[in-house]
Amino acid sequence: MESIKLTISQGIAQVTLNRPEKRNAMSFNLLRELIQTAKTIKKDRSVRCVILSGEAHVFSAGIDLSDLNNPKNTVYAAWELIKPGQSLFQKAFLIWQSLPVPVIAVIEGYCFGAGMQLALAADIRIAHPETQMSIMESRWGLVPDMGLTRSIKGLIGSDLAKELTLTARIFDAEYAHDIGLVTHLSAQPWQHAQQLASELQQRSPDALAAAKFVLNAMEHQPQRALRLEKLWQLKLLLGKNSRLARQKDKHPEVEFLPRQYQ
Repeated sequence: MESIKLTISQGIAQVTLNRPEKRNAMSFNLLRELIQTAKTIKKDRSVRCVILSGEAHVFSAGIDLSDLNNPKNTVYAAWELIKPGQSLFQKAFLIWQSLPVPVIAVIEGYCFGAGMQLALAADIRIAHPETQMSIMESRWGLVPDMGLTRSIKGLIGSDLAKELTLTARIFDAEYAHDIGLVTHLSAQPWQHAQQLASELQQRSPDALAAAKFVLNAMEHQPQRALRLEKLWQLKLLLGKNSRLARQKDKHPEVEFLPRQYQ
């Protein structure tokens, strides 16, 4: 891949946007690579957690306007917007919510537009206090179309979501934390993310997947949430890692098996 670096070590997948000369702006190719990377991670049952970040201490300055303004991409973009189902622009971001592992976004530097929408698609966001953030699309005469209506739901009120989207205001991560867009502030967000990933590794990978899917359903499919609680609990009780989790509580040296469920 040209625009993303993926390394998997000891159960942690490190996904790095790798266009530092463009402040990790998102080209159409990078969007395709985000989907490809997520699919690769989903197939690897040894992965326990994902840390999503940007090269050179910048998360992402947003969509690559040179790509967006290229006439060669106009027809392609139009087709993506009118075809049935999720567009490339939505799938590249929402696919991270469908992964059966926790996704932690490490946010530094700039997190604008498409970058913000990717960060919001993560399960947990850890940001440097000085990070500059914005739902910036209206500045370019556009509307957020990369799954924002799903990923921001439940984080902040609809009135504040409208204000930030309509104004395209730039704000810092401290404000984002105050209103609920950022989970944690840290002067060392990468180290904070690694510590959290290590903590998550002490839990059954199947229980992590189940909890993520059930809590996502609570937000986006409330009519299915209670049924999913029962279904996942049954699957966990029938699985091997649930028994290992109860053993591990008294014997920390016990190792979990690779994730059983997708």
